[in-house]
Amino acid sequence: MNITQKLLMIQTELKAPKNQRNAFGKYNYRSAEDILEAVKPLAMKHEAVLKMNDEIKEVGGVLFIESTAKLIDLKDPTMQIESNAQAIIDFDAKGMQQPQRTGAASSYAKKYAIGNLLLIDDTKDADATNDHSKSSPGKLALVKDSSEYKKVVSYLDGGGNVAAVMRKYTINNDLLRDLKYKKGTNDNTKIN
Repeated sequence: MNITQKLLMIQTELKAPKNQRNAFGKYNYRSAEDILEAVKPLAMKHEAVLKMNDEIKEVGGVLFIESTAKLIDLKDPTMQIESNAQAIIDFDAKGMQQPQRTGAASSYAKKYAIGNLLLIDDTKDADATNDHSKSSPGKLALVKDSSEYKKVVSYLDGGGNVAAVMRKYTINNDLLRDLKYKKGTNDNTKIN
């Protein structure tokens, strides 16, 4: 299997749910660390390694971090595929020291470099859609095999109520069927 085939397999098998919560913006997100945690076993399985690198650059007097995510074939290290992403360093960010500002830009750039390489679609990501408005927060989306999902299954196993879960979470119909099956409920409730 060549490096392109390995990348395709990793992209296809990767599951990186948004398990982090921003309480201020009231949205879920995934961090670079979440993505890396999910990709490490797949990289091992497909005999590849993911390497990250940051570089501080300047264009037109503006400093930014450019992160590179590189997938390297363990059998032939000359075979590599990489992707880059950039993030401006905000030296006016309040409440942060200079190293924290650089670190924040680095984390952001890394997340998007990894996401670009692994084809993680963040078009519905909070960074793209969040307006930090004071409107009421929506329900948390329940994602199969996430930590929240495991809590729900445990709750249902302990006698919990599917309707209570539906009040707290947004659940797609397939996942709802799975939960009702686990609970032994056969009603035809659908999600709007």
